[in-house]
This record gives sequence, C-alpha cells and structure tokens, in this order.
Amino acid sequence: MSREWIKMTVVALCAGLALSLVVANSQTMDEKQDYPFQPVPFTDVKAEDEFWAPRIETNRSVTIPYAFGKCEETGRFGNFERAARVLQNDPNLQDRKVRGYSFDDTDIYKVLEGASFGLSVKANPAMDKYLDEVIAKIAAAQEPDGYLYTARTINPQKPHNWAGPHRWVNVKRLSHELYNMGHLYEAAVAHYQATGKRTLLDIAVKNADLLCEVFGPGKNEDAPGHQIIEMGLVKLYRATGQKKYLELAKFFLDTRGPGDGEYSQAHKKVVEQTEAVGHAVRATYMYSGMADVAALTGDHRYLEAIDRIWQDVVTKKLYLTGGIGATGGHEGFGPAYELPNLAAYCETCAAIGNAYWNHRLFLLHGHAKYIDVMERTLYNGLISGVSLDGKLFFYPNPLESDGSHSRSPWFGCACCPGNITRFVASVPGYVYAKQDNALYVNLFVAGQTDVTVGEQKVHLRQQTRYPWDGQVKITVDPEQAGEFTVNVRIPGWSRNEPIPSDLYRFVDTSDDKPSLKVNGQTVPLNLKDGYVAIDRKWSKGDTIDLSLPMPVRRVMSHEKVMDDVGKVALQRGPIVYCIEWPDVKDGHVVNLLLPDEAVISTEFKPELLGGVQVLRGETISLARVEGHQELKRENVGFTAIPYYAWAHRGRGEMAVWIARTESAARPLPAPTITSASKASASGGDARALNDQREPKSSGDHSNRFLHWWPRKGTKEWVQYDFAKPTRVAAVEVYWFDDTGRGECRLPKSWQLFYREGSDWKPVQNPSGYGCEGDRYNRTSFEPVDTDALRLEVQLPEKFSAGIHEWRVESAESQP
Repeated sequence: MSREWIKMTVVALCAGLALSLVVANSQTMDEKQDYPFQPVPFTDVKAEDEFWAPRIETNRSVTIPYAFGKCEETGRFGNFERAARVLQNDPNLQDRKVRGYSFDDTDIYKVLEGASFGLSVKANPAMDKYLDEVIAKIAAAQEPDGYLYTARTINPQKPHNWAGPHRWVNVKRLSHELYNMGHLYEAAVAHYQATGKRTLLDIAVKNADLLCEVFGPGKNEDAPGHQIIEMGLVKLYRATGQKKYLELAKFFLDTRGPGDGEYSQAHKKVVEQTEAVGHAVRATYMYSGMADVAALTGDHRYLEAIDRIWQDVVTKKLYLTGGIGATGGHEGFGPAYELPNLAAYCETCAAIGNAYWNHRLFLLHGHAKYIDVMERTLYNGLISGVSLDGKLFFYPNPLESDGSHSRSPWFGCACCPGNITRFVASVPGYVYAKQDNALYVNLFVAGQTDVTVGEQKVHLRQQTRYPWDGQVKITVDPEQAGEFTVNVRIPGWSRNEPIPSDLYRFVDTSDDKPSLKVNGQTVPLNLKDGYVAIDRKWSKGDTIDLSLPMPVRRVMSHEKVMDDVGKVALQRGPIVYCIEWPDVKDGHVVNLLLPDEAVISTEFKPELLGGVQVLRGETISLARVEGHQELKRENVGFTAIPYYAWAHRGRGEMAVWIARTESAARPLPAPTITSASKASASGGDARALNDQREPKSSGDHSNRFLHWWPRKGTKEWVQYDFAKPTRVAAVEVYWFDDTGRGECRLPKSWQLFYREGSDWKPVQNPSGYGCEGDRYNRTSFEPVDTDALRLEVQLPEKFSAGIHEWRVESAESQP
C-alpha cells in the first residue's frame, strides 16, 4: 500500500467522511472519484476553546470509560463471552440466554470507536491495553467463517427472538445482523488508524468477505432492516482498497425497496425517494451512505435523491434545535409541519445522523447552508443528549417538558450514549475543509490546525469565545508566502436566515450586520454559497477578523406548524434558548406570555451550568381563577438558558416556544377534582389523563396521551383516586385515535365504576357510553359518594386504543 494511499485514507477516516477529487457524473467505480471538498481531519485540529475542548476531554476521560463500564454491568460483554464459550464447546456453560437486544453488540463497537478516536489525539496506554482485551473478546466470539452476531451464536437452536430461525432470514426486519456489522467496520477502521494494529480490522475484513459471498445480485438480495452497513463498508473500502466492499455498499442501497414500507425507507427505490419518512436514524444513516457512494461512484441519481429529501426536511420537518424525527411511535418523521414540542421525539442518534448527513452534503456541494443546519444541530439538539458531567443521557430531546423528563444514566436500548462517545471525539474534524487551492472555515472554534492547501503548508489559529461572542480572529501562517483562497462562512443566522428555508424566520430584521477585515482592512461581504472568498497572497502573521453581531432574536415558525402558532422562541448566535422552572417564579413556564415589546438583556454567567450566556427579561404569568372569567395576570421576571443545558437542576417545566399572544398562551388551570386526583392505568402514561391539556382532535400528537399499544383487543382500565371522598355525577372522555399512522382506534366499548370500600361497582343510570372521536364523550349518572372512579375499556379487535383527557364533574357543579 503506497504512502500516498495511506495518507489519503487517514484523512478520510479520521473525519469519518470521504475526500478528494470531483464527483463525476459517471456510474463507474473510478478510484479517483471522491468528495470534491475534503475535511481537515480532527487529528490535525486542536480545539483550545472554552466550549468544545472541555466537552471533548470529558468525553475522553469520563464518558467513554463510563460507557464501557455500563456495557460490562449490563451484560453486553457477557454476550461475547458466552458466544466464545459456545464456539469453544465449553461443557460447563449452562447459561445460553442472550442479554438485552439483538443489536446490543453495537454499543461496544460504538464506544470502542470513540475510544480509538481518543487515542488518535492523546496517548493512553491503559485504554490502549483495555481495547486490546475488548478486541480479544470480540475475536473469540466470531464464528470460523467470519459470522459475528452473539444473539445467534449463544444459542443457535433458540436465538434471540428478533434473529429469526436461521442466519439472514430476518435481515430485512429486526435481526440487525448487518446493522451490527456496520458499526463493527467503523470501529475497526478507527482502531486501525489510531493504533496501526490490525486485530479488529482483520475481524471486520473476515466478516465483510463473508457478506460478499452471501449477498449480491443472484444471491441473497435482501436489504438491511437498519442502515449503517453502507457507511461501514465504504470505510472498510477506504482502509483496504478492496473495491468489492464499495460494490456491496452500493448493492445494499440499490436492492432496497419498493414495497417494504416507509419505516426503513424501503417503500421506494432509494433513487426515487423525494421526502424523509420512517425511522429517522435509519433514514439519515441511509442518506449518509448514499452520499458516500455517490461521491465514490459518480452515480448522480443518489445525489439528486438526497438533495430532494434534504429540501423536504429543512422546509417541513426540522426542529429549531436541529432535531429531527417528531414522532415517538416509530422514532421518526411525521407529516409535513407536524413538529410538536411536548411530544417531540428528536432522538439523540437522529441528531448525530443529521450532522453526518449535512456534513457530507457540504462535501458534495461546498455550500454553507448545510453547515448552517449542522451547526444548529451541534449546538442545540445534539449536545443536549449528554449531561455536562458526561454521565447522563437523553434519548428523546423534547422542546417542552411538564416535569416528566430527565436524563438517564443508561438505557435498555442504549444506542445514544455510544453514539455520543464517537461523535463528540470527532467534532474538530468538522471545523475546516479544503478543495484544491482553497481552505474553508466552517465552524468557529478557538484552536490551531496545520493543513496543506494546494502545495502550501499553512498553520491556522482561531481566537474566539464563540458561541458566546461573535468576534473571531484567524491568524494565517503559511510556511512560505503564497497565493491561495480562504473561504470564511458567514452563518445564516447572522444574515437574518435562521435556516435555509421559510420554516423559521426572525420576527424582526437586525440592523447589525457581519463584517470582515483582513489585516485591518474591510473586505466586502460578497457571498458565494454562504462564504466570503478571500483570494490573495498570504504571508506569515496575516489576520482575518470576523465580527458576527449577536443580538437576541425572536424566532417564529411557519404558520402550518400548529404547535408554534402565536409563539416565539429566543435565539442568540447559534444558540437556541429555553425557559426552565428554576428561573421563573413558582416554577411554571407554559403559562407565560412574552410580549413583543418586552426588553431582553443578556449576560455571561460563568458559575452557571458550566458557564453560559443567559437572557433576562419580564413575562406575564397567566392563571385561571375558579368562578371567574377573567385571567389573573402577573408580571414575572425570567432567565432563559441555552436549550442544551436544561434538565441539570431537577425535574420541572421547560419550554423553547413561549406564547407571544394571549390566544396562544396556556394559562394555569384552576384546580379541579380531576387535576387533584392520582391517576393510574393498566398501561401507558397515566399522567396524560389529567394534565388539563386540551386536544385539538383525537389524532392530536402535540400533547401527551395515554395509549395501550401494543396490546390489542384486551380489556384495560384507567383510575382516579381522589384527594378526599367526593360526590360525583358525570365524566367526560376524549378518546385518542391515530388512524392512518398507527394502530390505535376508538374503543369498542367502555364502562364506569366507582369504589365502595374495596369493591368496584358500576354507576347507576349512565346516560350513555360514547365512543366518538374529536370530541368529549360525556356520561352523567346518579350521584355517588366515592374516593375513586375507574373506567374499564374494551379495545377493538386487532387494534389498540388510548385517551387524551378524562374529566370528572362533582354533583355540586351539575345544573
């Protein structure tokens, strides 16, 4: 393998992305084809700032060891050890049970990849030795022909229930055999590049050779149920030069669809797809794989497809925080403009996938709009997924909380923590890029890099407090004076464009404009694709001074985003803000009204949440008073914090979007029998029953609701225990129904019971048990004194059901 090939491979793999020459419109696999724009690898970029550098170090020294510890504690390593003992025909092995999910092997692979990235930039003999031990366990669990999947090897006669009875038979659905392999390949290449050791790479190559024998035209033509094998095979191709791996990656894309459902993007051929659908992580991994294959093969059809899909996302399906995947039921994309806040899913892994995808699109097109989206994701909906101490994690990242959310030390399905470890380690690789004789400054991170631009070796140094301060000083030190171009990105948010579409807009236009100087001389902001191109002869000590004003901006969403109508969000620089319970009187947030004329100030608080820029102002607190039509209004001060930093001070209310009009506000409701009751249920989230959030329809997903899925055709119940015995005479039930998107329907029937002593008795003379949608179904009955009510609900045959709200009326309130 030539020195030049090794050099090219290191650059490509360290950034986790591809490199090099122009993507031609050929569909042949020409080794000279690659991404036209090349990332400067993270191993060549040293972050020295107050924002990213501490996070990268915490990830290296805390999160990665912590995640490995959790993998040991939860039996993930045990699966490999049991698989090895099976292959060794250990007569003393009695335990043939697979722990966890069939994809849990990948948690080890992902953390191993992150640890390898850490070794690439800082020696750690203890971690190096530990990885050798981990790799030895992986090697021992690999079957002689290269197959590696502990969920089957541990017990071939009775494998994990997602695995299917034989190898590969469930690969299109839930086996995750190929998903596991994709993460293995990525870890293997990262470890090889970091250490030069082939131990894990040889395991990956042996497995990939098996896949090449099993899959392909005229062989097994199933597409993987969870994408990432495509990205992994491309990395393996780069590391080994074996074109068959690239060909297999392309095959897995081409064999997908049609007719296998939107969940795994198999409803159409990948090149015919026009919108983002289904599981968001699967989708972004596929789009990233399509970008890789398009770059390396010149197949323009992939490029045209992902361009169409990207346009669909940024115009209709992207959260202000950069999160994607609004719907929790399938962890994926919902319909256009359906972006609920409280019920937002926004999986951390999907945010990471979104960053991968947008960076690859930049490498294909060289346009700053992709970096704008990536930056929004990075500073908001991605790093919210990990706590400041590196030991707690969010799986979903909602934009509103009623106090039911907090980060977790781990998950049964723990894909997100491992993904965090590998992504945060590689963040410096997203700062710079180059093409021929041009350098691109994409992100503003204090630190240094050495890069070759054309034939010129250049040392670059950034000085900035970004994202808290918009002053950026870039010192350019070429080895010798010479001509080349430095392209400086001018962020969309500084040009009155929150994102490159009309999905969000600033309420008012800022008069503060960005400015740029070279050696003290003003440079006109003549933008091309979002960059100012400074083409000149550079000498040692030349400086670029970029000034990005950071006024506090109010953001509005598209009128079709129903959950945000009449509301505003606050943004300063790239940072999206939220108001959280400790920073407002009485801890209530969702009832606040922020008038347009309210003055908002800002200051840096070094002692708060690791050091953050906060916003301060005054809002109006709204509350209903029992027996009065008029709302109680009270002026209250607030402090807004960066969204990524919420949920570090205990559970409580939080909101990104705040009402700017009274009609959009959610006044605190007056106390009722219902709100004071303790709710419970046979399944689902009982807190939804009496949260007093009014549904817009039975199919409303913007608020929390109770559902019994996946139970179908069963008899279920919900119950209220009253604060004290009460005389009641009526109830109202608003049923949930997600026809067209899920398996919940209106119930078949229901009945109401009251508790007398320890017995449940049916209410007498009910006026009817309605099962209609899009309305409250009311039944009145003979008044009864009781301390509890229970609804028994018969689910329809072959379907589930659910409830938005259940209200109780006292006998005294009856006319």
